[in-house]
Amino acid sequence: MRVAAIFPPGPRDRYWQPFQQANAAEWTIGLPTCAKEADAILVFGGDGTIHRHLAQFVKLQIPLLIVPCGGGNDMARALGLRGRHDALAAWRSFCEGGNNIRGIDLGVIAPGPPVDGASAPHYFGTVGCVGLDAEVARRTNLLPRWLRRCGGYVISLLGALPRWVPMKMNLETGGCEPGAAERRSKPAILTAFANAPLYGGGMKIAPRARLDDGKLDICIVGKASKLKVLCLFPTVFFGRHLGIAEVEYFQAERLRLETGEPADVYADGEFVCRTPVEVSVARQVLRVIAPPHPVQG
Repeated sequence: MRVAAIFPPGPRDRYWQPFQQANAAEWTIGLPTCAKEADAILVFGGDGTIHRHLAQFVKLQIPLLIVPCGGGNDMARALGLRGRHDALAAWRSFCEGGNNIRGIDLGVIAPGPPVDGASAPHYFGTVGCVGLDAEVARRTNLLPRWLRRCGGYVISLLGALPRWVPMKMNLETGGCEPGAAERRSKPAILTAFANAPLYGGGMKIAPRARLDDGKLDICIVGKASKLKVLCLFPTVFFGRHLGIAEVEYFQAERLRLETGEPADVYADGEFVCRTPVEVSVARQVLRVIAPPHPVQG
């Protein structure tokens, strides 16, 4: 077996050795250039590391195992990989011939109106956002790595909230059929569009989202006082914010989002572009090595 390994900066051995010991494979470091160069890819990292390589993963169609060891590991959590021990169990099952490969969806972001052939799609695995959450993501990325892993999102929220004001958001959502569009226009604190339930290191912003249902789960937090936002924030960790009056939650196959002024769009915690954007779902485009007995929730 030929295995390609992708690592974040820093020491490798403490992550890598158990996986090497589980299989006497031919290992190479870095992303393969073609599908013939590897039988599996192991990504040792978090959501940002995965995000940067998604387009190539889709192109290669080589089974991918995520080994969670980043600042945010929400993609891994959505797959039932809660830690490196789960990833090692999935790897051993795969190496023993286990049938634990599954196809999952990815979100797709295109700036402005879609133009055929203008550029490759920009994929994301977990959640994209516009508004307060995008600003929190920007601030979090400026923090030291160790602080990002230890409450960085909360620290960034407390820094961003005092000056934040709702922005006008125009949304058009629906299915792929003509005439299926629904339009909304409202001031909002944030709009999140999700392919997976979690973001921000375990926050259940979209608790009903699934990686293989072909849908975007859209969560809009409307105009609210800063005190109300602070009170709402802890409920997101448990997915209990859906019952709050200022929160609107629904599913759609596609989304067009405009703001009064161009605003940053983040996905998987990384900057993507500025509004307006078109968002959709690419069905079953990523092959992942999943736990042999996935944990729900």
